[in-house]
Amino acid sequence: MKRDSMEKIHSSSGIANFWNNMKEKYPNSAQFFVFFMLSNGVTVLQLVLMPVFRNIFAQTALVSTNFQIWQMGTNIDGNPYYIFDFPAGPISEGGGGGLAFFLAVQISIAVAQIINFFAQRSITFKSNSSIWKAAFWYFFAYIIITIVAAIALGFYQTPVYNFFMDTLDWGSFGETVADVITMIINSAISFWVFFPIFKIIFKQVPEEPKK
Repeated sequence: MKRDSMEKIHSSSGIANFWNNMKEKYPNSAQFFVFFMLSNGVTVLQLVLMPVFRNIFAQTALVSTNFQIWQMGTNIDGNPYYIFDFPAGPISEGGGGGLAFFLAVQISIAVAQIINFFAQRSITFKSNSSIWKAAFWYFFAYIIITIVAAIALGFYQTPVYNFFMDTLDWGSFGETVADVITMIINSAISFWVFFPIFKIIFKQVPEEPKK
């Protein structure tokens, strides 16, 4: 029993030494690895929250509330193309989920990103700069990324849901799978855009020596 405990201690010590050497030799790679792992945790959280909020809003009239704003030209078929395109009606019945779907997606992302902000600031970048200034730029970047992700969603949402629900004939299960795919794509967009932004807004300011 004592030998097993000693082996565990040596193993933990070996991992700690390896990680410390990695941080010293490859600080940027180590930082990116921590960012990657935390981002994956945030993605899992979004995948858990998304169906929860969808089920909550599915019980309301928000599903039947049309949410199509910011038209940008037309689609190939001649229909208007909206940045935020969520026609009224359940997706399973050919609708776009309405305001209910939009809120489910955005609230899931918002909750996860708030947690991500504090985790990345404290753990990955160990920033001691102004949290309010960082929060302002983070929120600004979040708005831009939300718009970019919404534009991208307009291209892949319908094909993805049609494939899993109709082509594979998975019905409601296919809708759930499509929800997961949608959230993963959103997370991937956020992942690659946020890292360089975090490098800028999460700074380590030299502390003044104590008198």
